[in-house]
Amino acid sequence: MSDPRAGEHGAVPRESVSFARFVRYFLGLGTWGFGGPIATVGYMQRDLVERRGWLERQDFLNGVALGQTMPGPLAAQVVMWVGYLRRGALGALATSLTFILPSFVLVVAVAFLYVRYQGLAVVQSIFYGVAPAVMAIIAFAAVKLARLTDGRDLRLWVISGAMLAVTAFTGAEIALLFIAAGLVMVVWEAPPRSVRRLSGRGTLMLLAAAPPQFSVAMGTATAATLLALGLFFLKAGAFIFGSGLAIVPFLREGVVVQHGWLTERQFLDAVAMGLITPGPVVITAAFIGYLVGGLIGACVATVAIFTPIYLGVVVPGRWFIRHRDNARVRAFVKGATAAAAGAIGGATIVLTRGAVVDLRTLGILLASLIFVWQLKNKEPILVVLAAGVGIVLKGF
Repeated sequence: MSDPRAGEHGAVPRESVSFARFVRYFLGLGTWGFGGPIATVGYMQRDLVERRGWLERQDFLNGVALGQTMPGPLAAQVVMWVGYLRRGALGALATSLTFILPSFVLVVAVAFLYVRYQGLAVVQSIFYGVAPAVMAIIAFAAVKLARLTDGRDLRLWVISGAMLAVTAFTGAEIALLFIAAGLVMVVWEAPPRSVRRLSGRGTLMLLAAAPPQFSVAMGTATAATLLALGLFFLKAGAFIFGSGLAIVPFLREGVVVQHGWLTERQFLDAVAMGLITPGPVVITAAFIGYLVGGLIGACVATVAIFTPIYLGVVVPGRWFIRHRDNARVRAFVKGATAAAAGAIGGATIVLTRGAVVDLRTLGILLASLIFVWQLKNKEPILVVLAAGVGIVLKGF
């Protein structure tokens, strides 16, 4: 029976929609929301704004604007924003938990099987095909982000190019360069009056404020390991500018190079899990956490990476809506996002060296590039097809 208060298109007035219905919707979205952040945001606009009328268009657009400004994956931020509008900070927590839960459960289940059976030849065959396909997806994400962010602004393209070169050459991602790129654009477009007084002392203070690095041994989930894991993913969550895939170079630098928690191949497998499952790409953190410290490690990594994202929505949310047109805010975001696009591109070059190991994997990479170019938002399908190709090529 239809609701008598429904409008011409079946939409129920916003004030009559219970919060429980929003929670159920986001639980479903987290279960079937394949296609990446842009597709997921599109689903929300279609369902909540256009079809059901549960959310005002401007309220939704404000959430998108906030997500594009603050660090974090866009889809998760918009989900949090909708909950924040309805029930404040607790509402944002409720909608985010229900959205993340399905992909978390799926990733942990896959991680359990991965740890138990990764020595099997069939598992190795699957990821033999998946790894180069993932490289194609990340490469297109970098290009798309650069085009969207940089446009025709030569300054932003220079920032992206420089970040790409640094990441590709060093094989590392330097988090402070994101901040530096944002500050360069602030000084260039909307310099504060005190900019001339910025001295070496200020630069040293900025460096001192950077999150510290931690070194822990691989192995069991000791308290020290879990602490280092949590601190690392807290830092990671604060530096995801532009796209969920922007976290890839940052994660590789931490979990492969600095800490040695995972091998290059295991890291590529973790990224693949984030792409093939519904929900936010940064759920990759749960897979990595499980490999490092079991179920507890998965929980620690997931909570840690989403905490700064959550705070980035509920703490400055109302302030941002009032100041989102501020020239300095906009300039900083442009610079940081341009740097993120370059870092993704540089990380793709580094990771491809480990994914493309022969002519067959090169062929998978080229075919995947064509697939992503021709078929938008079909990444999970590509990963499944690549897994099948890997099995066939390896003789299983």
